[in-house]
Amino acid sequence: MIENTYDVMLQNRKNLYAILTDTSKEKLLQIPEGFNNNIYWNIAHTVSTQQVLIYKFSDLQMRIPNELVAKFTKGTFPDGTASDEEMMIIADFLISTVDWLKEDYESSLFKSFKQYTTSAGVSLKNIDDAITFNLFHEGLHSGQINLLLKQLA
Repeated sequence: MIENTYDVMLQNRKNLYAILTDTSKEKLLQIPEGFNNNIYWNIAHTVSTQQVLIYKFSDLQMRIPNELVAKFTKGTFPDGTASDEEMMIIADFLISTVDWLKEDYESSLFKSFKQYTTSAGVSLKNIDDAITFNLFHEGLHSGQINLLLKQLA
């Protein structure tokens, strides 16, 4: 993994954690007019997508429940509801999934990778490509989250 990649990913996730824990549930779940998702969905989607891009495509067991992946994967939309318990689980996964990735990468857990071309047209050929693209993907959703926060201010 590129030296600073973990630090960048962790800092972004800390920022998302702060938004998730400091923003009212009403604002987290609100879908502003002209949008098709909300802040909470975008945050949970980053966790879900990281697991798919890195673990699933490496033929490894994902570290979060399949139900959460299915609920927040590409092509899904929020229904405007979430339990407090689910929101806290996502908050916990924001940091733990980054720490697990670092540990798993450093222990050479990632041995294979199913090549995948993203909807952005980027071909992922190995774990390093997936980690790099995941940073880009999370950046896109962080931007979307900031836009949603401005709309709801």
